[in-house]
Amino acid sequence: MHTRCMGKSYPRIDGRLREFIERQPLFFVATAPLSGDGHVNLSPKGRSSTLAVLDELTVAYLDFGGSHAETIAHVRENKRITVMWCAFEGPPAIVRVHGTGEVVLRDDPRFAELIPHFASADGPAVRAIIVINAERITDTCGYAVPFMDYREDRDLHARYFGRKTDEEFAAYCASKDFNGTSIDGLPALPLPLPPRTA
Repeated sequence: MHTRCMGKSYPRIDGRLREFIERQPLFFVATAPLSGDGHVNLSPKGRSSTLAVLDELTVAYLDFGGSHAETIAHVRENKRITVMWCAFEGPPAIVRVHGTGEVVLRDDPRFAELIPHFASADGPAVRAIIVINAERITDTCGYAVPFMDYREDRDLHARYFGRKTDEEFAAYCASKDFNGTSIDGLPALPLPLPPRTA
């Protein structure tokens, strides 16, 4: 993978690039609505084993329950999505995958096919799987990214939702103002929350 401060494009996610992505404990997801006055969304994503490189041009991650569903709304509207990883230890590097996303909901037959990729991270709070088809894969130097030490995952989210039944989780999703629609009024998570496929 490139480490000098000149960006490089890659035709696929393989070798050291894939190893770098899979080693990072944190990644960021950016989406936006088509409307010029809509809100751009940027979300940090953690929790071990919640992202998988499915093949050389496809990555996917688990979308967990929360108070908003902006990524789902934007991807449903226009499919544009960017995922970014940066090195907080070792050689400086930033990797971005620009592409088109798809929301695989819990009642989609593909959900059952994809969920084994995240077996150790699967849990009651999974709302969907976001699949990203890479159209542009790049790296840059990351010289200004600070060194930070990874200690461990926070377990608050997993513990909080781990106490809920699937019915209670569905009720939680329905109770949040910005799960069914985005902050810009776009359709987001279908409610009631679709049941999981067998």
